[in-house]
Amino acid sequence: MVTVAAGQVTLSDRRTERRWSVGVAAYRLGVVPVTQGWYARVTGERPGAIGGDRLPVEGVSWLDAVRFCDALSRQEGLTPAYRLHDDGAGVDWDRGADGYRLPTEAEWEYACRAGTPGPRYGPLDEIAWYRGNSGERPHPVGGRAPNPWGLYDTLGNVWEWCWDVYDAEVYGSYRVLRGGGWFDEHWSCRASVRRRSHPTLRIDDVGFRVARSLPR
Repeated sequence: MVTVAAGQVTLSDRRTERRWSVGVAAYRLGVVPVTQGWYARVTGERPGAIGGDRLPVEGVSWLDAVRFCDALSRQEGLTPAYRLHDDGAGVDWDRGADGYRLPTEAEWEYACRAGTPGPRYGPLDEIAWYRGNSGERPHPVGGRAPNPWGLYDTLGNVWEWCWDVYDAEVYGSYRVLRGGGWFDEHWSCRASVRRRSHPTLRIDDVGFRVARSLPR
């Protein structure tokens, strides 16, 4: 993981044409998305249609990602960040916990941009696996150039779950996805692009990376 310094990021939504600014406290973020091998070591499960320890785990729901974070926290003796409700759907976040969690949408975009002003932190073919160069399949993590803060695959390879609800008034409990994936056209692989999905759905180009809060 890398430590990301505090800062400010402006998010936008193309559908509503809305822009909003968010302050981001310092935090830690995974250098690469969670891999199949790591996911298997923590959970004993290997989701996804294509096998490979260094491939990003995919075919995992938002709730699967939340459970992984808590399981990893317990394995490392950390305080789990999440508490799942008895109905198996609701989740509370203990913001004071030192365990693993999903990044917020603001944390994700702030880290993806890494201080760069444009929609991407470099030429797309050099930094991301997308439809134009992926052969329509996922690739081992870390195979493209990193962004200036040393993070790989924030664009392309797999979409990444974030903590946030996308738009509760319109889409209910749907959660935010970021980054674009191996099957997406170039216009989806930009730092600002937002996608959504139901937290129980498992999709073959969706994975996640983990974050941790720093003591305040």
